[in-house]
Amino acid sequence: MAGPTAKDLEMIPGYLEEQRDQAPDELQHYFLQFEDFWERKLWHELTNSLLEYFGHAESAPQRIGLFNTFIKTFSDKINQLKLATLGLSAASQYQDLKERLKFLESLADKVNKPSSQDAYVYAIVVVASVQLQLQDPPSARKKLDEAERILESFDTVETEVHAAFYRVNAEYYKSQQEFAAYYKNALLFLACIDLAKLPREERMQRAYDLAIAALVSDSIYNFGELLLHPILDSLITTPQAWLRDLLFAFNRGDLAAYDVLAGNISKNALLKEHQQFLYQKISLSALTEAVFRRPPQDRSMTFNAISQETKVQANEIEHLIMKALSLGLLRGTIDQVDQVAKINWVQPKVLDMKQIEGMRGRLRDWDSSVNQLGNWIEGVGKDVWAA
Repeated sequence: MAGPTAKDLEMIPGYLEEQRDQAPDELQHYFLQFEDFWERKLWHELTNSLLEYFGHAESAPQRIGLFNTFIKTFSDKINQLKLATLGLSAASQYQDLKERLKFLESLADKVNKPSSQDAYVYAIVVVASVQLQLQDPPSARKKLDEAERILESFDTVETEVHAAFYRVNAEYYKSQQEFAAYYKNALLFLACIDLAKLPREERMQRAYDLAIAALVSDSIYNFGELLLHPILDSLITTPQAWLRDLLFAFNRGDLAAYDVLAGNISKNALLKEHQQFLYQKISLSALTEAVFRRPPQDRSMTFNAISQETKVQANEIEHLIMKALSLGLLRGTIDQVDQVAKINWVQPKVLDMKQIEGMRGRLRDWDSSVNQLGNWIEGVGKDVWAA
């Protein structure tokens, strides 16, 4: 992006007039603003007017030309993050991915200055996104790692920059089937945006992808953050509503519900591939739920009792408990001789209404026990005082 020549500047009024005539009637007034602000060197006002124009879908055919012919002439004089925003909007109009990549790399180089590292990050994460589309994950990873290092050095940064990073980072991990990393970055992306501004189809796809990642990941056993997120409601009235139901069944360790919903698993290749693992995972959830339902003072459970409550075969219970302990879902000890598990802690999780009602019942029982103990102590005290 070399600086403009005197000839470039002389051409601007004529170019803007030409572009105004090509614009839709309802948008032509923007070009009068562009020329006025440009001639008066009101760069802030000009930038905002351009951003507003680029925000109209009808501006798409003119974005590349405006950026290359007009915006470049004053690119050093405006906010570099806004320059990057305009550039990214223009880049999206390149149909050829290699041309788009070349444009974006040039844009990234342009804003790669100590004072505009936020704009540089904004540009290079989109470079990484195009590299992923071109089937070049190693190059994309290098750009994303660079972006992450820069982001970690900031005290504050615009939310849109973080959102762009998390979105593309999630894309990368999805392409590599790194489910836990995808899950984390996809949720962080959603935390940076207004969900209502996402198109309905994109909300549904993101909910679907997050649900699949949560289920097949071998390190995610507590997906309460997803269960509480409104993105999941995008599936309710769709053919994929069963997936949402399956997540809630996993959360409460409901093997009966799992058996009903399991017929849908073959609809997704990843779920079908991990079907045996999914049964082990919900069995672990059934185990933690069985422990959770019991009062804290009554969490020594025989293997037979666990088998009855979880519907897991008795000869598999010891392995199941050891797996839960190793994953940090439970804490306690196993008496292999007497076949008893002594559990003193269970990992917290999001509760549905049925689970909340169960907890309410246990609290009532606990409150009653405390009252009985208090009355007993009071009675003993009176007897001692009388003696």
